Amino acid sequence: MDSREPAPASGPNAAHTPATLSATLATLRSAWLKQRPDRAQRMDDLARLTDAIKAKREAIVEAINADFGRRSTVETLAADVMVTLEEIKHVRKHLKGWMKPKRAPVNALFLPARGEIRYLPLGVVGIVAPWNYPFQLAIIPLVDAIAAGNHVMLKPSEFTPRTSALIRELCAEVFPADRVAVIEGDAQVGAAFTALPFDHLLFTGSTAVGRKVAAVAAPNLVPVTLELGGKSPALIAPDFDIAHAAERIATGKLFNAGQTCVAPDYVLVPEARKDEFVGAYLAAVAKRHPQLAGNADVTCVINPKQAGRLREWLDDAKQRGVAVRQHAPDDGTQAPGEIVPPTVLIDPPDDARVMREEIFGPLLPVKGYRTHDDAIAYILGRDRPLAFYPFDRDRERLERTLDTVVAGSVCVNDTLIQFGQHELPIGGVGASGMGHYHGHQGFLTFSKAMPVMRQARVNGMGLFDPPYSNLIKRVLDFLTR
Repeated sequence: MDSREPAPASGPNAAHTPATLSATLATLRSAWLKQRPDRAQRMDDLARLTDAIKAKREAIVEAINADFGRRSTVETLAADVMVTLEEIKHVRKHLKGWMKPKRAPVNALFLPARGEIRYLPLGVVGIVAPWNYPFQLAIIPLVDAIAAGNHVMLKPSEFTPRTSALIRELCAEVFPADRVAVIEGDAQVGAAFTALPFDHLLFTGSTAVGRKVAAVAAPNLVPVTLELGGKSPALIAPDFDIAHAAERIATGKLFNAGQTCVAPDYVLVPEARKDEFVGAYLAAVAKRHPQLAGNADVTCVINPKQAGRLREWLDDAKQRGVAVRQHAPDDGTQAPGEIVPPTVLIDPPDDARVMREEIFGPLLPVKGYRTHDDAIAYILGRDRPLAFYPFDRDRERLERTLDTVVAGSVCVNDTLIQFGQHELPIGGVGASGMGHYHGHQGFLTFSKAMPVMRQARVNGMGLFDPPYSNLIKRVLDFLTR
């Protein structure tokens, strides 16, 4: 099973059936057809959602902490609460402008006709959220869909049942039941959910499951946004400050114990500076987390299954003779949840599991390269990543890199922070996903950009009516030469 694939059936909400899910969708669609939310309603919904999130701030922290076994409070407040509140604030500030019809120029031959683009809601949007940022990755797509005037069916992750229950309670306080419905349940419920005939479906999760989602959505011609994962590389240029790169990569890798879809998945470093980077990285790890088991700043791996998977991959690398260096300062002391120590794997072969699949944990492969072009070729020889992190201050070389490597997003000389920018679209390319959301891009994703042509009272379109005159024949002859 993939690292982010839903868990087996469990809990009282596993009783959902395709019939009950279809009935819920029908209720939401009927309500939407009866009265589509106008701008005032959308703004009010988002304002009440803001108030509800702030009122439940501590409850959100407690729920996520319990689901993870231990989740850093700072990480939860920053990544799940603050980023979500800032998204709502940004959307409310700009919604009026986004909703206005936009003038569109028309071909001079059709003047004095006028063109415009109107942004209409799609109807009912389905959202499937993952477990790694269980609040943010559920609520931000919800915010974007509500801003565009849609009703929503939301399926949070069963891996984080306390957070999912809190999301259900929060949405019930803010929205009528026929505007937003939260569906809890297992993998079977998730499969039935993604097969519903939504007007749009957004899925966040693994590439393997994303392929299944796209396949089940296809018979209903449901447009999909897939925010997936993959092997996101960090590339350190030959003359870049190794210590600085190690610091920023450590931050990106250790945040949420590496359980971040845009976390750096492996590092390409000049062969001659490989040992220097490994030492600097482990020093950066030790500075951040001098302890693991008793450290409230250390987030646990979500559950024993995921921790076991990471240990198996580490064992696989060791059996292949890969050199391993590990930060493990606790002398066997226990943590409330599952801890996998931050680990560097030096030059693992490409057929090792840590190089074939998204790691989604605190294991960091480090591979040396001979030339910068070799490193670029290595990246290009693999699936297009969700994120790419070049560390380079040579402007000309950096621009060539940015023109060559196609990724879902790029952050230069740092990691992760591109995800928190409201007007930088979030989304993958190829195996790392399709489509975008966040900010204006989220509004556009969940809207129909409907072109409207307004014909003038006096116009020349009659010239194109048969029987065709010599005049129109001469005009066409002139324009097509």
